[in-house]
Amino acid sequence: MAKQLYWEDVEVGTELPSLAKVATTQILVGWAGASGDFVPLHYDDAFARSQGLPGVIVHGALKRQWLVQLIIDWSGDEGTLRKFSCQYRAVDFPRPMRTLTEAQEGETWWGKGKVTKKYIENGDHYVACDIWVGKGEGEVTTTGRATVILPSRSAKG
Repeated sequence: MAKQLYWEDVEVGTELPSLAKVATTQILVGWAGASGDFVPLHYDDAFARSQGLPGVIVHGALKRQWLVQLIIDWSGDEGTLRKFSCQYRAVDFPRPMRTLTEAQEGETWWGKGKVTKKYIENGDHYVACDIWVGKGEGEVTTTGRATVILPSRSAKG
């Protein structure tokens, strides 16, 4: 279990720890089953190509969930996610499978973020962050914002 983050521990400009993610075609099948999103763009290469894409694409909702994981992991068990939004700026393509359990070499995505604001409202200690998913070479494909309530050492007495 990670150490709990407190409001006093962060400042505007603080960077969130990066979260590495790999999307394989196998992961997309699992995500489709878990989310109920069976749009063929996410599993049928021929269909994706017929729509003008070079192949199967990663679910936007999966990238959204990576950002939720980033902010929840960072804020800790006592943190509370109060606001969240994201926008899909570009499509991402999964790694094909090399074997039944191993992906081919390819893209790793990085969830990242930075604190943009700290404030207290009605006794709660808020931290606002810009968050994003970027490819290894730096292209940002999903952007977002999140606001969390963090525990405060001063409120603990």
